[in-house]
Amino acid sequence: MTDQKLRPWINWPLLRPRVPVVPVIRLSGVIGGMPLRGTGLTLNSVNPALERAFKVRGAKAVALVINSPGGSAVQSDLIAQRIRGLAGEAKIPVLAFIEDVGASGGYWLALAGDELFAEANSIVGSIGVLHASFGFAEAIGRLGIERRLHTAGSKKAMLDPFRPQDPDDVARLHGILDDIHTSFKQAVRERRGDRLKGPDEELFEGQIWTGRAAVDTGLVDRIGNMHEVLRQRYGSKVRLPHVSMVRPWWQRRLGVGRSIDSQAFVHGLLDSLAERALWARYGL
Repeated sequence: MTDQKLRPWINWPLLRPRVPVVPVIRLSGVIGGMPLRGTGLTLNSVNPALERAFKVRGAKAVALVINSPGGSAVQSDLIAQRIRGLAGEAKIPVLAFIEDVGASGGYWLALAGDELFAEANSIVGSIGVLHASFGFAEAIGRLGIERRLHTAGSKKAMLDPFRPQDPDDVARLHGILDDIHTSFKQAVRERRGDRLKGPDEELFEGQIWTGRAAVDTGLVDRIGNMHEVLRQRYGSKVRLPHVSMVRPWWQRRLGVGRSIDSQAFVHGLLDSLAERALWARYGL
């Protein structure tokens, strides 16, 4: 049999040499639900993509591309735990790549990686907890506005922005923030372990670093972008299929995420401003 006659059989997909495959999931944006805009990274929104990625047959690893200024601590933890659970079931490693920002909850997501990479100028860290609000107590008095608020439960109106701050309420809030901060620090210690280099007061007080400096602290393993690292590790022919997060058909059909009246427009605008403020903290 000649080589010419053999060639069609060699070209059959099942007889071709197997090419390494690493599915890629992009986790980009603020963490937490913004229902009127149909945006925000939540476990509900990312789980279908995560499950598809970890079910790719013959996958050598799963790559997470992260670009997030943070958001909800609960959703950050839920998504990270789900990634670790799926990785354990599939028995494949997870490689996390920080692009512009992996800060606060964004860094919490990155902790799901067995190895963590960043660009030299990425913003990394912000291992702390933030609560921000406004106070209008004096403003409504000047405007002659009477505040009418009735509650059942003495602490139901805690931190109401239209009343003067109560020291007891502030102390209660700090207790909640400290509790969440403890969970965040625990996640960092569990995932980074003896790779951490530096005292707690430096690592866990909300500071941020460039990717290059984050390597020195042990928050990041090394500098490198996704394509460079995966080609070095799995060869130049490695396939990197992107597993996208698409909204359910019913949301697309009904226009969920679009403002449909003035009230929805205002709430959507507030969501946009809150998201913009999170990015602006890191100069983006």
